[in-house]
Amino acid sequence: MNWLGDSLLTWAALAALLFWFVGAHNRLVRLRAAALQAYAALDAQMVRQLDFVQAALPAPSAGGPGDDHSAETALRAASAQMSTVMGSTRPRPLDPQAMAALGTALGVLLMAWQRMHPDAEPISFEPDGTLSRPAPLQELPASGAAAVPLVWPEPSALAEISRAQFNAAVIQYNHAIGQFPAVLVAWLLRMRRAAPLG
Repeated sequence: MNWLGDSLLTWAALAALLFWFVGAHNRLVRLRAAALQAYAALDAQMVRQLDFVQAALPAPSAGGPGDDHSAETALRAASAQMSTVMGSTRPRPLDPQAMAALGTALGVLLMAWQRMHPDAEPISFEPDGTLSRPAPLQELPASGAAAVPLVWPEPSALAEISRAQFNAAVIQYNHAIGQFPAVLVAWLLRMRRAAPLG
């Protein structure tokens, strides 16, 4: 009868281990899915932001040899680069290298925008994610209408909120896959740490 007791204990331990593994797996998959979903929302806002930047660009002109179009050219190039990097990031948004490239492209785009619109005011956020200087979303003026002062490219407020939500989801995911013993499940399933969008 002793072997029966040992066998039952072994099966109970294996069952507990299996239930724990399934629970840890489901939690990691759920957190990974939340990070991917947050990236999809961020991507949609960045597309809107990029569309706004491209719509704000003046129509290309031949211009004379003395004309200085360097700010406009830089913004066009940064916009094209951002579009390309966003396209290559979509299939692997949790890849740290892809996210680093996206962060660099976004920084270049915002610097080019600021150079083209030196009076534009960047939208800033408090540590808790609330706007420190709320700014209304602005529409591009109709042709012939008076120019509207542009904040740093709209709809930047929504994009920044989405970025904060994505970064929070990534931090939760990274924390979960770094905990012991869930780190063993992450290793078995080849789940890697993600990177926030800086």
